[in-house]
Amino acid sequence: MHHTPHTVSEVMTRPVVAVSPRAGFKEIVATMARWKVSAVPVLAGDGRVVGVVSEADLLPKEEFRDADPSRLEQLRRLDDLRKAGALTAEDLMSVPVVTVREDAPLARAARTMARGRLKRLPVVDGEGMLRGVVSRCDLLKVFLRSDEDLAQEVRTEVVERLFLVAGEDVRVSVADGVVTLRGRVGDTALVPVAARMVRAVEGVVDVECALVGPGAPASASPQAGAGL
Repeated sequence: MHHTPHTVSEVMTRPVVAVSPRAGFKEIVATMARWKVSAVPVLAGDGRVVGVVSEADLLPKEEFRDADPSRLEQLRRLDDLRKAGALTAEDLMSVPVVTVREDAPLARAARTMARGRLKRLPVVDGEGMLRGVVSRCDLLKVFLRSDEDLAQEVRTEVVERLFLVAGEDVRVSVADGVVTLRGRVGDTALVPVAARMVRAVEGVVDVECALVGPGAPASASPQAGAGL
């Protein structure tokens, strides 16, 4: 069984290409093209991440090349107009930079990306030093785990921890990442707890519980609240 990745450091990409604050416009474009990335962190001399330059930061130079924006548009897009005239990473970069700690849970990185509508995040240590980059694609790697891996982890980390009473019979099956728990348990109050624990296993797509109590017929309906 593969270890479930729980932190950003376990899925992030490294080594990471970065530029200095004094990197020129064409150097930044060439770096992105060479490494096939849509953004690059900007590092201070001591290695701290001080900003990020993305394709969106570079595009205003082309957009406003021969444009004559109205006074209203100038006021509305002051930042873009400033970037259209920028020559170095220091003037182009977006600040304050949004980063994520290398020991952060994957869910925290996903929420940060979603809230900021970001495609990738620089990963830093406790001192703000660059350690890697995590992208949306990196976070989705957990869903590449096999059904067999997921089933084994659910058995050992959920079923064996919650349902240890003699006579309890909980069976685990997984199909396309959807985990199903079937069987008879002594305490049905543990069913929603089991669902939450299964939900916490990285790579699980959905959870279905068909667990019943001691006196219930085997064909009883699945417990409510077991879905993701």
